[in-house]
Amino acid sequence: MKILVIGHSIIDNVNNKITPGGVYYSALGFLSAFKPNDELYLLTSWNKNFYYLFETLYSKVRDNFFQHFEIMPEVILETSGNEERRETYKNISSSLKLNFTKEINLFDGIFINMITGFDIKLEQLQSIRKIYNGLIYFDVHSLSRDVDNEMKRNFRPIPQIQKWLNCIDILQCNNNELKTIYNGNEIDAAEFVLNNGVKILIITKAENGSTTYFVQEGVLKKIEKKAIKINTLNKIGCGDIFGATFFYFYLSSKDLEKSLTIANKAGAIAASKENLTFSEKLNYDIN
Repeated sequence: MKILVIGHSIIDNVNNKITPGGVYYSALGFLSAFKPNDELYLLTSWNKNFYYLFETLYSKVRDNFFQHFEIMPEVILETSGNEERRETYKNISSSLKLNFTKEINLFDGIFINMITGFDIKLEQLQSIRKIYNGLIYFDVHSLSRDVDNEMKRNFRPIPQIQKWLNCIDILQCNNNELKTIYNGNEIDAAEFVLNNGVKILIITKAENGSTTYFVQEGVLKKIEKKAIKINTLNKIGCGDIFGATFFYFYLSSKDLEKSLTIANKAGAIAASKENLTFSEKLNYDIN
């Protein structure tokens, strides 16, 4: 299987500790699930001064689409209890460059993670959708956040959201991100998303598990997964690993229930790892 991941690699600053971030975690999720003949391609940013942070993991992926940036995006992350994390950027890079032809259909799936919210533009996603016949997975992430004068990222309604949705097969977001897509109750929001072309909506809810919506024979259905009880040591990258794991197993099996179960386990394992960024592979066996 060949999978293409699109999104910025960024430098995370958590409690004055510099670590790799962004699609680093998506890559970790895929590589942990991969079988020997699978291939992961990253369309991402890199910088020679900070590549040492990413090298152990990125040496295991195809770098055909790596793009050198003079300045990498860097974000200061603040987490507190069960509250939504606070993001303040020191710098934000421009969008990644795309130059695909119909050869893009050699990929079994495309996974787009809007790490900075500026990873790709709407017009770029539309151009991919026009020529790509496979499934496009889209993690809303910071597309849901604006940038103020102090470089703080605050939630806002996503501009032209229906046009974004029209290009996506599987959409992932958390509760707060969902409100930037549709400001109403969850059922109405799910119907809005699915009525605009999305086939599967996954809402991650941290310690409350996840809820997934889809339409079957014209009827709105949902699958709820309870969070696995673990000793939470980490809150960074867990949703990215959840999404990557789900997408890999869903592409492999088209079994929605099974894929969500495995992704749920992967997210729990990620949350239980104090030094997640230094893990080369996650073990999906969990009691």
